[in-house]
Amino acid sequence: MSILAIILTVVASTLAMEFVAWASHKYIMHGFGWGWHRDHHEPHDKAFEKNDLYGLVGAAMSISMFAVGSPLVMSASAWEPGTWIGLGILFYGIIYTFIHDGLVHQRYFTWVPKHGYAKRLVQAHKLHHATIGKEGGVSFGFVFARDPARLKQELKAQRAAGIAVVRDAIG
Repeated sequence: MSILAIILTVVASTLAMEFVAWASHKYIMHGFGWGWHRDHHEPHDKAFEKNDLYGLVGAAMSISMFAVGSPLVMSASAWEPGTWIGLGILFYGIIYTFIHDGLVHQRYFTWVPKHGYAKRLVQAHKLHHATIGKEGGVSFGFVFARDPARLKQELKAQRAAGIAVVRDAIG
């Protein structure tokens, strides 16, 4: 593969992971995988959550793609793009860890953004946590955040339609 093809593959894989994360969050974590995700939506003082197991799933995806691309593992059957897709998944995991666990949930550092896109990310994810239980909700992505004012409108509509139970602080 050319350097350009490698860079494009890594970038495309990293960007594609936001869609994978959004779909997994909405349909798996808030669906049949709620058992692992529930404690992430409930107050606790533990260092780790069952929800952290999803990070291991992401790591397994990355490692699997590295293996598929590795001649040491796959011999002549190695598929080179697998290595670069694995790297894109790894990069997304690092970005996710800093944004979601670090910035939004302040598990590694304490900084509350006062303006800009970082503030928008925090607001959007806080609105995601505004629902009680797994039903309804907004903002299932982690890196691309929609306008918090629109998300609030969606939550109000979900509450009115009986789709979601929304905490009173959202109004």
